[in-house]
Amino acid sequence: MESLLPILIQLVSGAAGGNIAGALFKNLSLGTLWNSVAGVAGGGLGGLVLNSVLHTGPAATGALDLPSILTSVAASGVGGGGLMAIISLVRGMMAK
Repeated sequence: MESLLPILIQLVSGAAGGNIAGALFKNLSLGTLWNSVAGVAGGGLGGLVLNSVLHTGPAATGALDLPSILTSVAASGVGGGGLMAIISLVRGMMAK
């Protein structure tokens, strides 16, 4: 279970980041479901990449201490919001 917890933290944080970005930037929102889907994908990727680069976070260290969890939440949230915005922008360009 301890090996799945960091991944779950990243996926949930990514979904939250995608929905927060969709709420802040209404013109980029894909709707709640697709904001969440893009956020989960971005959260997983963002958390993995940033934690690997910084060598921090529960996925990189195996530790479940508060600073590593907060780093993972922040990285995944930003990754989720970022990927949602990128997908929205690409979708808008393709519609033209």
